[in-house]
Amino acid sequence: MHYDLVIFDNDGVLVDSEPLSNRLLAGYLTEVGHPTTYEESIRDYMGSAMHRIHELVLERTGQRLPEDFDDVFHARVFAAFERELEPVAGVTGVLEKLAADGVPYCVASSGSHERIRVGHRRTGLDRWFEDGRIFSAQDVGRGKPAPDLFLHAAERMGVPPQRCVVVEDSPLGVQAGVAAGMDVYGFTGMTAAENLEGASRLFADMGELADLLL
Repeated sequence: MHYDLVIFDNDGVLVDSEPLSNRLLAGYLTEVGHPTTYEESIRDYMGSAMHRIHELVLERTGQRLPEDFDDVFHARVFAAFERELEPVAGVTGVLEKLAADGVPYCVASSGSHERIRVGHRRTGLDRWFEDGRIFSAQDVGRGKPAPDLFLHAAERMGVPPQRCVVVEDSPLGVQAGVAAGMDVYGFTGMTAAENLEGASRLFADMGELADLLL
């Protein structure tokens, strides 16, 4: 199917940040008294906006995370990005193909605008994403699995939801795309296929995506 808008998730789809950020998140949660393994962080928090992490910890333990939790965590993540972050293998070719064929695209991420931009500058993806193509859960208040962010991105880009496809790698993101009434292509580079239930299609190699979309 030809789509009028391709909406990319950011972490794990455009930039290979999930291993870095979840390692740091697990370590920091453990440090502040909520023992968490890397595997548990991936399972419970991958694809989440920060508010959801706070909500889950409070729900499970009855305790609030420190007031400066977000600031400290983001400082650690950004420092790791500057040292280690790389683009997801094959994604540059996908963006080149979409741009050459005139297919509109954007990014809609649970991460903050600052996180998106730091990652894109480090990996060179900023050349593909000017401000008008970047949407964050900060813009809508509710992150994934709520559909708000994807619906907001589609509205701002002027495309009906049913003409959009979302590229996601997390269960929360797939749920959000489905709830928005969009097709969802699930990237299984880091997430098992059975955990992306509801996706319209699954693919394991980002290099395959351009052929699937065009």
